Amino acid sequence: MTTAVTPRPDTGAKRPRRRKGLSPHLFLVLAVVISVFPFVWTIVMATNTTRDIYKSPPKLTFGSHLLENVRGVLDTVDFFGSMLNTVVIASVTTVLVLFVDSLAAFAFAKFEFPGRKILFGTLLVFMMLPLQLAVLPQFILMSEIGWVGMLKALVWPALSNAFGIFWLRQYIENGVPDELLDAARIDGAGFFRQYWNVALPMIKPALSFLAIYAFVGAWNDYVWPLIVLTNPEHVTLQVELAQLNVGHNTDYSMVMAGVLMASLPLVIVFAVFARGFIAGATEGAVQGS
Repeated sequence: MTTAVTPRPDTGAKRPRRRKGLSPHLFLVLAVVISVFPFVWTIVMATNTTRDIYKSPPKLTFGSHLLENVRGVLDTVDFFGSMLNTVVIASVTTVLVLFVDSLAAFAFAKFEFPGRKILFGTLLVFMMLPLQLAVLPQFILMSEIGWVGMLKALVWPALSNAFGIFWLRQYIENGVPDELLDAARIDGAGFFRQYWNVALPMIKPALSFLAIYAFVGAWNDYVWPLIVLTNPEHVTLQVELAQLNVGHNTDYSMVMAGVLMASLPLVIVFAVFARGFIAGATEGAVQGS
């Protein structure tokens, strides 16, 4: 009677794999720590006093002065009024950017028309130019049409986002098959129906990324609102918070509390749209494997 001998698992072959997989994990952990540290440091400074911030070595633990610093922010500036203005501007800008940029990108990616390459090349040139170069022409234009001091002066100049059109054009060109558009044309679908019913549902991950990009850009914009918003009732949050950092005796703990309060909506927006972006990216990876 013979007994079956089971071979021993080759544990020596698995150890090198574990060692090889250890370095990427260490790199990712280090990258996460570096990315999260500024936010954690902001919370630390917002929960302590300015005297604790100036200590050497600095205090690295959370304090108990957060409510006091938040109360100081609310008493010094019109936080909620300026925040409402910023929410309206960032939300409207994001929705319009997604619509206008995706429509233009769809035309550039899937349709031939006279001057297509020249227009797209011009778009790339404008994307490489600093945004500060457009401040003076935009202000002159807003002054001519009487929009200086109004919130819509922040929305309309941001609609034709060169990066957004370029990003979506590249995504549509590779992510929307021509066969589906040909089938839609055979069924009698026009340009807008092809865009709305065929292309738009297939580029949701790219739209999620662009939504985050556009919202964060509109939320953090400081220079253009500072120049064009002459009405104190229409001031955005970043311009309002800048009043906390004035003078020689700046209360940096109160400034950091204001920064922390202004950052919370961005975290919420990122959590909402990043879920769709990651889900779409992983779905594409599974389908391609």
